[in-house]
Amino acid sequence: MLLPGVIPNLARISQCVEHNQEVLQAIVLNCIHMFENMEYGEEDDLRKVRPSSTFDMDKLKSTIKQFVRDWSEAGQAERNSCYWPLIHEIQRLFPSDRYDVSKVSVLVPGAGLGRLAWEIARLGYMCQGNEWSFFMLFSSNFVLNRCEKVNSLTLYPWIHQFSNNRKSSDQARPITFPDVNPQSLPPTSDFSMVAGDFLEVYTDPDTWDCVATCFFIDTAHNVLDYVETIWKILKPGGVWINLGPLLYHFENMANELSIELSYEEIRAAIIKYGFHMEVERESVQTTYTENERSMLKYVYDCVFFVARKPAHLCTNGAQDDQVPPAKAARCEERDSLT
Repeated sequence: MLLPGVIPNLARISQCVEHNQEVLQAIVLNCIHMFENMEYGEEDDLRKVRPSSTFDMDKLKSTIKQFVRDWSEAGQAERNSCYWPLIHEIQRLFPSDRYDVSKVSVLVPGAGLGRLAWEIARLGYMCQGNEWSFFMLFSSNFVLNRCEKVNSLTLYPWIHQFSNNRKSSDQARPITFPDVNPQSLPPTSDFSMVAGDFLEVYTDPDTWDCVATCFFIDTAHNVLDYVETIWKILKPGGVWINLGPLLYHFENMANELSIELSYEEIRAAIIKYGFHMEVERESVQTTYTENERSMLKYVYDCVFFVARKPAHLCTNGAQDDQVPPAKAARCEERDSLT
């Protein structure tokens, strides 16, 4: 009786839930044939309803918020703070007046819904995004391959947040997506998304001119594995551009190996591996899927760096294409690093 608006607001949230479900259903139905190696009969398996775990629900809620970050006007400020520092460095290091940018290969591990990789490809670079989460893969496939009209779809990303709302209407406010036509890339663009574990998919040495990681390296069970793989797949003279915090995803997770290193320790490993730090900023403040109207906000004080794999690798008696300069020392010091 004191709060006559509460029940109608809950009814409104229930309507938003139903609308979100319609969008999620469309995403699922449009992903049935996204894997070229699917065997006949497996389509029926994808349609089976299985119980959802708490972990699954958390991933789903996170994925819905990714639409805000990557493909809505509301996420523009966050993209400016997170994506544009990396894009700026790519343009500075590989300017179009000195390079045929269509031949400059850029890899974006942990690509999420693909906006960063898409933006790099839009500038003419050959860009590939890599992602292992089915939630992200299904959603990015839907946005990139099925959405053509700008702001034609609506989601309600904050309906699960019952705390820290100033106004009841804030919880049920919509966002529209995509804020651009994802299919508006130039016809000559070389843009792709690859599904799979970064460490397992990328094993060919000396393949990429640039690896751009954004909020990614803390997804590793052991971040040194990422350092090793990035060193291996970069061409001599290639660069690794990174921005992000160290919120280790597997910390305190049952039955999961997790090694949590400080940035100081990771930096030492990067240098010992042979990288040269060309740019380094240890305080870049950004947000991640922020609810701008929430009474609680998280700000990440990120590290940003550009590390180069030397163009000419010199070792004791080894040829340039054989052993990284710090390889022998790194092997001897592995125990101290890990």
